[in-house]
Amino acid sequence: MDCFRNLSQYLRGMLIVISIMAVFYSAGLSLIGVKGAAALGVFTALMIVMPYIGITLGLTLATLSALLQFGPGTEIIGALILFGIGQFLEGFFLTPRLVGERIGLHPVAVLFALLLFGKLFGFFGVLLALPISAVSPVLVKYCWSIYTQSTWYQK
Repeated sequence: MDCFRNLSQYLRGMLIVISIMAVFYSAGLSLIGVKGAAALGVFTALMIVMPYIGITLGLTLATLSALLQFGPGTEIIGALILFGIGQFLEGFFLTPRLVGERIGLHPVAVLFALLLFGKLFGFFGVLLALPISAVSPVLVKYCWSIYTQSTWYQK
């Protein structure tokens, strides 16, 4: 039951991060003057669930949109800065605080889990790092309680 609670907290935290980033990207792209800023901002925010693909796809679409609307100019630099700031906020503040704290992990543990799982398992490791980290403490507590009740521990 605790596994389901932790996973639901993970999903709630991710929905909050997605909502904040959708508003951030949509407002930023609107300030730059990109047409379709709301749709592009929401799409990019939804895609941040896939760590590297989401931001790359959103940045590419925003840069192409700015290039086609305004030509080579300051709007493209504005889009690059916007996505750089957005990636920094999401990766270092929002996800560790809103997702990590909801599932009982310290923000540093969230970053460590993402780095470790990414190094060991690549892209899929990054996708699964936080859900696995959310379930792992529950499984460890369960296994520990079984062990402490066993005859091996009682001897």
